Amino acid sequence: MKVHSDGPDETTHRQGGESTEGPESALVVRYAPKSPKAAVLTLHGGRAEDVSVSRPWHLAALRMRPVLRAVATGLPSDGIVLGEVRYRHRGWNGGAAADDVLRALGELQEKFGPLPVVLVGHSMGGRAALHAAAHPAVRGVLALAPWLPAAEPAVHLRGQRLVVLHGDADRITGADDSVNFVLRARTAGAHAGMIMITGAEHAMLRRLTTWHRLATEIVADLLRDHPAKDGTVAEAIAPGAPAFLRV
Repeated sequence: MKVHSDGPDETTHRQGGESTEGPESALVVRYAPKSPKAAVLTLHGGRAEDVSVSRPWHLAALRMRPVLRAVATGLPSDGIVLGEVRYRHRGWNGGAAADDVLRALGELQEKFGPLPVVLVGHSMGGRAALHAAAHPAVRGVLALAPWLPAAEPAVHLRGQRLVVLHGDADRITGADDSVNFVLRARTAGAHAGMIMITGAEHAMLRRLTTWHRLATEIVADLLRDHPAKDGTVAEAIAPGAPAFLRV
């Protein structure tokens, strides 16, 4: 599956045609099949407070392009919409970034009808994805080195499938915060698990192939109509599983 990259004009290409999304759109479509059956959306990181305009050439946004390409290699050759969430601003700004995710999900449904969606978010994007996880379209969430403050809510995740990947050398967001969040999510009734990547840091550059391999496997599993009975996700979210698996 080929993921198209937009130029400075932010034109989005579709199989069988082309559409241009205005700057107010929260959804950027990178690949759209003729008969979509599901979707994967990536959400990049940001800052705690920053009302400057989020741009596609910012490093946080660029960091997620290889992740989306890697994930695409593990998906069926057709049938999966691939896209990104475009935030209005660079910061979390009291939850405004999570509101942008909900806008993107609404736009996705307007374009393609009701589709099951897997959200893949890094850092602030992981937090935004988890906030939006109760949306009826969301089938699962993969959070990469997410920013999860101690008071981050988890009660809305009952019944949801989610996996967190975090590096134990991360100095930007806390792996311990991710562990605590996953445990609270389990208590709330979520099918939640975590994988700790030894020696990996926040930017996902160290052990890059491990980040991509796990993301590819996990997203493919989360997209399934019925969860696989074995594999990484099943092991991580199994009842009685340890707080995290280490790789």
